[in-house]
Amino acid sequence: MRASCYRSAVFLLLSACAAHTPAATHVPPDRNIITQQEIIERKFETLYDAIQALRPNWLLTRGVNSLTQNPTVVQVYLDNTRLGGIETLSSINLSSVVYIRHYDGVAATARWGLDHGAGVIYVSTHSESSIGP
Repeated sequence: MRASCYRSAVFLLLSACAAHTPAATHVPPDRNIITQQEIIERKFETLYDAIQALRPNWLLTRGVNSLTQNPTVVQVYLDNTRLGGIETLSSINLSSVVYIRHYDGVAATARWGLDHGAGVIYVSTHSESSIGP
């Protein structure tokens, strides 16, 4: 009899927990990524325009680098090739872009070196199973 009561209590408890569990959890979008879909939906003319509209903080130049006494600029990479500053974004063909990822100064410096303290905008034209170089 005790085992039967115990099973019933466990069943009721699990049923109650299941009733309060949301069926689908919403995962917020990664603010460090712009997808091809976001670019297509808005019909931007240049990649610079897309980033300016969707994530304008990615384009901000940070303060002076304490090591070189020069202002640091955001660097742009296209498929692991360094293009230069943000002005190069206008020359990238929008139709070939699969995703754009932003790396903050700390992550960019760790990955590419000290002259990347303002961050990196990484543009990929290759589809990958997981987003990121």
